[in-house]
Amino acid sequence: MTDFELRTGSASRAALDAARSRTLALVNSLSPDQWLGPRLAIVNPPLWEVGHLGWFEERWCLRRGVAGTLAPSLLRNADALYDSALVSHRERWDLPLPDVAGTLRYLADVRSAVAALLAQDGGDPALQYFLQLCALHEEMHCEALTYTRQTLGYPEPPGKRYAAAGSCTGDVAIAGGRFSLGAVDDGTFVFDNEKWAHGVEVRPFRMARTPVSNAQFAEFVDAGGYRDRRWWSRDGWAWRSGEGALAPLYWHRDGGSWLRRRFDVVEPVPPDQPAMHVNWHEAAAWCRWAGRRLPSEAEWEFAAATVPDQPGIKRRYPWGDAAPTTATANLHGTAGGCVDVGACAAGDSAWGIRQMIGNVWEWTADWFQPYPGFVRDPYAEYSEPWFGSHKVLRGGCHATRAGLIRNTWRNFYTPDRRDVFAGFRTCAL
Repeated sequence: MTDFELRTGSASRAALDAARSRTLALVNSLSPDQWLGPRLAIVNPPLWEVGHLGWFEERWCLRRGVAGTLAPSLLRNADALYDSALVSHRERWDLPLPDVAGTLRYLADVRSAVAALLAQDGGDPALQYFLQLCALHEEMHCEALTYTRQTLGYPEPPGKRYAAAGSCTGDVAIAGGRFSLGAVDDGTFVFDNEKWAHGVEVRPFRMARTPVSNAQFAEFVDAGGYRDRRWWSRDGWAWRSGEGALAPLYWHRDGGSWLRRRFDVVEPVPPDQPAMHVNWHEAAAWCRWAGRRLPSEAEWEFAAATVPDQPGIKRRYPWGDAAPTTATANLHGTAGGCVDVGACAAGDSAWGIRQMIGNVWEWTADWFQPYPGFVRDPYAEYSEPWFGSHKVLRGGCHATRAGLIRNTWRNFYTPDRRDVFAGFRTCAL
C-alpha cells in the first residue's frame, strides 16, 4: 500500500506522517523573523499556517460532535486563531499566536491524540474520510509553503537535482467526441468539485505536445508583448499596467540574456523548461500573440484521460492507472524543481501529450464552476466560496505530492496570481 491509496488506517497514518515530515522540513530552518515573515496578500505567516494544520486535523478528526457541534480544542482559543473561514488573511500577523515551540507542541499533541483514536477505532469510515482529508490538506499547504519560500527568496527546500532533456515540439490531433468529465464514484477519495462525471461533447482539436517553454515565452517578451495592448484583454491590460509587468515574475535582463531568481539564487533562465510564474492574463496574452488559445477544462481532461478509438476508456493518469513514478511524472520528490518540457516521455497520454501530470500546473480557459448537481462536502470552504472568481488549473507541479493528483483534479486561482508554480499549454485556433 502506498500513500497514493488512502484506503486503510495504516495507509492514512503513513500519509499523515509523510505530510508532517514535509511540513517540518519546510519550516525547521526558518529564523525567528521568518516564522512570521512580511505581510503579503499572497502568503500566510508560516507561524499561523503551521498552527492551522494542527487546528484542521484536530477539528475534523477529534472534535466532531453531533449535529455539527464541536468539542473543546486542546489549545485555548484555537478557533479564534486558526479557523481560516473566520480569521481574515490580513489579521493573521496580528493574532496572539503561540510561539514556535508552542505551535509545534500543539501539532504533536494533536497527532498523538489522533494516533490514539486511530488505534481505538481505525475502522470508522468517517474517521478514515477525515484522515485522508487532513493528509491531503496538509500536502496542499506544503506546496503553498514551497511557494512562500520562493516568493520570499528563502533557500530552496532540500531535494534532488535534474538533468537536461531538451524540448519537444508540435501539435497532436485529438478526435474529440462524447466524454464523461469529472470523477467517477469508485470508492477512492475525491474532492467535491470533481463530483461527478457527466457527459460533455468535445469537438476535434489540436493540442501542443508540451507546455510553452521559457524560450517560446521569451520570444513574446523580446517582441515587446508586454507593451503591446493588442495582445491583452481589458482585465489583463489593467493588471499589467497596474503591476508594471514587463516579463514573467522573477525574470530580469542582464545584457542580452534573461536571468531569474529561483528561491535565493539568481541563474540563467533555462530555455527548455516550461514557462512558470506566469498568470492567466499573461498566458492568454501569449496565446493571442502566437495565434493560439488555452484549452478548455474538458479538452484538457479529454487529452489526458481518453484513449483513441476506445470511447469507453478513461484513465486515472495520462499513462494509465498505475501510480506515478519518477519516469512518468515530475512530482514532489522526483527532481526538486522543473525539468525540461521534453522529459518524462514514459508519462505521455494515449494521444502522445507529454507532462500533463507534474512539472507545472497548467492554466485552462475556464472559470472555476460547480459540476451539475454539485453538493458540497463537509469541508464547506474548500470549493464553494471560489466558484466564478477563479480560473481552473490542471495537472499538478513539481511540488505536488503524487497522492494528491489525478486527471480529474481541479486546482483554482484568481487570474492575477503568478506566485504559483504554474505555466500553460495551448491549442490551435
